Amino acid sequence: MVRMKFLDWYAKIAIGSALVGASMEFFMINTGFYDKVTELESEKRAWESSPEAAAVREALNPWRNHDAEVRKNP
Repeated sequence: MVRMKFLDWYAKIAIGSALVGASMEFFMINTGFYDKVTELESEKRAWESSPEAAAVREALNPWRNHDAEVRKNP
């Protein structure tokens, strides 16, 4: 039978990592992190679908549709 070396070391690392991850999740839940992220994402999606955002995208990259028009009209 092959016995894995340093099994106790790996177990300690796994338990320590799980504790650190759980404490980070606990902190984010208690501080309202997820609520704030959800709010910011909904605001971002609403702005990205607005006409103002489309105008900004077009102003920043006017050649975006140029290749498609050239291929359509040879």
